Amino acid sequence: MFPIRDHNPSGRTPYVTYVLMAANVGIFLSYVGIMQDARLINSFWVDWALIPARLDAGQGSYTLVTSMFLHGGWMHLAGNMLFLFIFGDNIEDEMGHAGYLLFYVAAGIAAGWVQYASAPASVVPTVGASGAIAGVMGAYLLLFPKAKVDILFIFIIFFRIFPIPAWIMLAVWFALQFVGGVGSDPDTGGVAYWAHAGGFVAGLALALPVWLKRGGPAFWQRTDGHPPHPEARYRVRSSNIPKVSRRRGPKGPWS
Repeated sequence: MFPIRDHNPSGRTPYVTYVLMAANVGIFLSYVGIMQDARLINSFWVDWALIPARLDAGQGSYTLVTSMFLHGGWMHLAGNMLFLFIFGDNIEDEMGHAGYLLFYVAAGIAAGWVQYASAPASVVPTVGASGAIAGVMGAYLLLFPKAKVDILFIFIIFFRIFPIPAWIMLAVWFALQFVGGVGSDPDTGGVAYWAHAGGFVAGLALALPVWLKRGGPAFWQRTDGHPPHPEARYRVRSSNIPKVSRRRGPKGPWS
């Protein structure tokens, strides 16, 4: 189950979101060729990934920024860019280009610090834009809780698109990150759940001035949690599982 689009068109071209996406893709392409060489890629991670033990030793503070432009594989990159593409344009629209860029970097740094705090002695490299993107999602929850988001649900051969309020999708996502963080061991690697949860909370906090400038609770009352402009409309058709008719022959059961 993952989002494929929202119904919240932006009023300006999201140049910063596009530049961030291009930077993430371009940087990944610059080192993807060494990912099959364990010695080279491990050396690369040591130099540029966030390693909590290095921060704990007072080294590598710059990796709080560089790590958010690195990814561990094609699916890691594609998933993060999908979420950034869906939610980033509207936050950029509300904050302006420069404000949004500062917000994005600040949320990513906050996510890195939370990941560090969860296991300060860990030598496991942390990479990915998901902490910063989680901040974008936290801001989206505050500003547009009832904006419709189309969710693609896949179960074996059955798939269907469901439009649901953003707050449901984002709240479930955050809950999964929090539960995952409680039940995981940061020293063994895997998903950086605490970076996701920390980035999300940081995004909520950093977006508060924008929300208050719009009127705070009065903004929600005016919009009822929906975007303050007409929502985009898509024709969503339900998918059906193919039906196969069976004809029983004169003898013998079907297997």
